[in-house]
Amino acid sequence: MTGPALAFFSKCFPSILSIVDPLALVPIYLAMVGNETRAEQRRIALRATVTMTIVLTTFATGGEVLFHFFGITIPAFKIAGGILLFFNALEMIHAKALESRATAEEQSEARGKADVAIIPLGIPLLSGPGAIATATMWSTRASTIPQRLALYASIFTVAALTIVALFFAGSLVRFFKQTGINIATRVMGLILAATAAQFVVDGVREAIRM
Repeated sequence: MTGPALAFFSKCFPSILSIVDPLALVPIYLAMVGNETRAEQRRIALRATVTMTIVLTTFATGGEVLFHFFGITIPAFKIAGGILLFFNALEMIHAKALESRATAEEQSEARGKADVAIIPLGIPLLSGPGAIATATMWSTRASTIPQRLALYASIFTVAALTIVALFFAGSLVRFFKQTGINIATRVMGLILAATAAQFVVDGVREAIRM
């Protein structure tokens, strides 16, 4: 990875990881698949992560096409997306990350489903509105092919970390306990809040220049 691409990766990877936040998903993942065999749990984790990867990659690739179709300017989307991410960040800082992706009713209903891999694990718990907005906004800043490849590398790296977190969910819960997971979620929330603020600042600057 070249210098500019690596620099772009170092910016977009932390924000995508923060909004996906696989560690915060671990407890509810275990609640949904706890009665399954170890092999089936891993198959569910793999399908959920593949779903997330496809969704985020799709919006990272075709986000700007949607803007043109609906007549939305990139600065407007950056401002709106930044505000959305900031509210998500506030919920993460209060250790309520999952509530911003799916309601308590949706999570409860999901526990009774035969297959939870795609819905709600893949969508919206891993790739909810905040994650989609983040991938789309970074795509608007990827002005070169190396930067776009760095964005895809960020998504795939987050997917790899998600697979690891879900495969070893039981061990992570025993090691971190809920308090440790909440602390990690709050740190991710701080990173996401800074990213959201930067998106709003960039959007305002670009809107003024239009």
